[in-house]
Amino acid sequence: MKKTIIIIVAVIIAAIAIRFGISAYNNYKTGLRQSQRSAPSVTVDPVQDADIIRSFEAPGRVTSKYQVNVLARISGYLQKSYFKEGDFVKAGQTLFLIEPTEFSNAANVAKAEVANTKAQLEYAEKQLIRASELVKKDYIAKSQYDNMLSQRDSLRAQLASAQARYNDSMRNLSYTHVKAPVDGRIGIIAVTVGNYVTPSSGALTTINSTNPIYVTFPIDSEDFTSLSLADGSNDTNRKVDLIFSNGQKYPLTGVQDFHDNKIDQSTGTVTMRATFQNPNNQLLHGEFVTVKLYSNKPVKTPIVPQIAVQENQEGKFVYILDENDLPVLTYIKVNGQQGDNWIVTKGVKAGDRLITDGIQKVVPAKPVKIVSKEEMAKEKSSNIIPDKKK
Repeated sequence: MKKTIIIIVAVIIAAIAIRFGISAYNNYKTGLRQSQRSAPSVTVDPVQDADIIRSFEAPGRVTSKYQVNVLARISGYLQKSYFKEGDFVKAGQTLFLIEPTEFSNAANVAKAEVANTKAQLEYAEKQLIRASELVKKDYIAKSQYDNMLSQRDSLRAQLASAQARYNDSMRNLSYTHVKAPVDGRIGIIAVTVGNYVTPSSGALTTINSTNPIYVTFPIDSEDFTSLSLADGSNDTNRKVDLIFSNGQKYPLTGVQDFHDNKIDQSTGTVTMRATFQNPNNQLLHGEFVTVKLYSNKPVKTPIVPQIAVQENQEGKFVYILDENDLPVLTYIKVNGQQGDNWIVTKGVKAGDRLITDGIQKVVPAKPVKIVSKEEMAKEKSSNIIPDKKK
């Protein structure tokens, strides 16, 4: 039994050794063939710089310039509303009516008090004029004149007080007509007609201004720095385009006219704001859009031919020759196109030796044969197999 087991183990070991030997031989032959295979021909061009207007994309959100809560400034029953939810209203337009009777009566009483005090004052002033002539001729005592003067001054003060109460009553009466403080689109009515409202009842409705309108968006702090260096300043107005979620471009151009004074530590971004004209109310408060921001001045930026760029799951890449003329796979970050070239924001720089043709046969760190464009064209034409005549 033991002998049989020993024989079986020996056979297995021998089989493994034979398989290992065959594999090693095959690897040797493969390596030999690869070493004998000629290096692929490639053309090489230096990476060029171009004057590029830098652009940066970011998610944005439409926000109204003014978001105003419409409040009751007096207490009373809400008697009437003069609009439909969603209407566009003008500043000064009456939106609600709070029952005015109480305030109208108060204003009438105050007005009557003003008229009564004014009449008393007019009489006192006439009496004082007469007394001033009589006191000069000693027909009345000086103390009597002084008493009339004091009464006149007291009535003047009473009139001023009455006038103030009347003005205040008229102010309260005016508050019975709740008016729109700004132009804009009105929202949902929060308190309906028939309810008793007070200044602490909260918003009756809300108005969002529509024209002009803001779009706020974050930009990466590195891009913010690049933009500042390009324009030579942070405090400058820049052109902004807006793209809707369906890919349609908003027809009007906006202006980036504000940026926050800090970097958000949690996101590493700077909040910026653009102002857009919105004459047709196409932009709505709260809408999510894509923003494209442009630098004012062109920047020297690397460009690479699109034919030299390949792509895999990790992104776009090119082959750059190192100091030993060996190809190095280099991932790049692009931001738009210029003609037949990609605009590169990261990965390569001007002067890098870029493989522009023959890329398909290039293997990283394996030798390549650098040829001219003419030689590459001849090599390609010699490899074309002519069609056979039928």
